[in-house]
Amino acid sequence: MIRHASKGLAAVLALGAVKAAGAQDMRLSRQLDAATAARVSAIVDHARAVSLPTEPLIDKALEGSRKGAQPARIVEAVSALAARLDSTRAALGAASSESELVAGASVLQAGVRSGVLRDLRVARAGKSLAVPLVVLGDLVSRGVPSDTAGALVLLVAREGLGDETLLAIQRDVQRDVREGAHPAAAAAIRARGAVSGGGTRLRPVRGPVTAGASSLAPGVASHPTSTKPLITGY
Repeated sequence: MIRHASKGLAAVLALGAVKAAGAQDMRLSRQLDAATAARVSAIVDHARAVSLPTEPLIDKALEGSRKGAQPARIVEAVSALAARLDSTRAALGAASSESELVAGASVLQAGVRSGVLRDLRVARAGKSLAVPLVVLGDLVSRGVPSDTAGALVLLVAREGLGDETLLAIQRDVQRDVREGAHPAAAAAIRARGAVSGGGTRLRPVRGPVTAGASSLAPGVASHPTSTKPLITGY
């Protein structure tokens, strides 16, 4: 009797999985032409087989459709995202959460080196990296060079400071940049202030980074910055 019940449960679960996959395929088939939907579905199926998140891939394809991207560009963007998710998992470890993988893939796209992700995992062993990675990506999107942003987030992590500190730094840098501060200088001053115990309520240097600005954070040099947002793939 128990064996029969177990078989029945397995059949129900299998049917549910088939229906879920079908629902995903339906979203693609409604928005994409048949050939593109098939190519994207193949990428999604492979990601599912190797236990990578699939929703971000589907979302990426649908985003391309909404933006009127060419079919080849949609497939390229989805494939590139799958590769970044895989690279992120290799850097962060197999037990990484979906939110960590998605945030990590975004910062890799922004130009952050995978070694920074590995160092962050070591610095915050046993803790989620979702917030540090989101903050890192946001700093880069606001014009902080990727190497500088990575060094600053690592500095904060290695000091044992938590997510609230990182979010405070993020908020202050956002405000500083809106008020005209140089992104790299603002980020360095805010991070260094948090580490030194002075909080993040320091007035950042405005205008070009001065010759001594790089001393505000160990190992952080001044770089030319870009105000371009994070690349989305389309």
